[in-house]
Amino acid sequence: MSLINTVNGPLSADDLGFTLMHEHVMISASGLYDHYPDLLGPDPEDRAIASLKLAKAEGIDTILDATTFDLGRKPELLQRVSRASGVNIINTTGWWLDVPRFLIGVSADQMAKEFIRDVEEGFRGTDIKAGILKCAADYENVTPPLEVMARAVARAHVHTGLPIMVHSYPTGQVARRQIEIFREEGVDLTRVKIDHSNDTTDMEYLQWILDQGCYLGLDRYPGRLVSPKMRTSTLKALIDAGYAERLCPSHDCICISVVKQNADGSMPEQHEYQRHNPLQYLYISREVIPMLKTLGVTDKTISTLFVDNPRRFLAGR
Repeated sequence: MSLINTVNGPLSADDLGFTLMHEHVMISASGLYDHYPDLLGPDPEDRAIASLKLAKAEGIDTILDATTFDLGRKPELLQRVSRASGVNIINTTGWWLDVPRFLIGVSADQMAKEFIRDVEEGFRGTDIKAGILKCAADYENVTPPLEVMARAVARAHVHTGLPIMVHSYPTGQVARRQIEIFREEGVDLTRVKIDHSNDTTDMEYLQWILDQGCYLGLDRYPGRLVSPKMRTSTLKALIDAGYAERLCPSHDCICISVVKQNADGSMPEQHEYQRHNPLQYLYISREVIPMLKTLGVTDKTISTLFVDNPRRFLAGR
């Protein structure tokens, strides 16, 4: 039996159920929740619990929270929200894009040791352990500081066996360099998921990633750069091309974030990400899955996307 680290302890991979593989309960900055909580709007924890209770009621059993330290990770918050809502939450270690100047020059081996501790001992001050690793690069490609983090995550993967989720920039085909780094570090590419891949409709590029053995995170719904319809059409094309067993659709939803004052000084009721996706964790259930069925995708394939693939990817089987 394969056990997955969740914020409430180990969970059998067979019990993950319907899983969304790239979401966020909160995005902010390291320490902001504790020191400037009013920036997150009223009752942020209660809002997150309410949102995930709705998700649970509509059949979502597990989410993978992709919030790293530099994105404001708060493991204790995730634990409380998970317990109150009934949704399993898997949290990540690694690094996103914000490498501060005081970390410039820190080695990949140093960072790998820190990430390994998050997996094996728990996030500092807690017994909550990371269930996945994460690294990132964006439109600037893999900058030297982000290469350090990518190699650190790769080395932590080799040590722990945990899979890797990768923030990437498909418009610039950045995954080509990220995958090259993983090869150099001895990463098992079948344990790598290249995320934000439905920000492009470039089938040649997406199939190239899949042909390396990686999974695809098609996790920007409803998204901005590509319409929801074209995202789903690309997903259907990949299914038809025979890749259904390595596709992981999700939202990249953000439930709690900074609420920014309007130009006139008034305060909006919702942060900008929620205004863009008012359905939050339910957009796929209510919009994408019905469209897939209209396009001829079977219930069995939908179960593959949201139950079987997350289980196989996270468990390595």
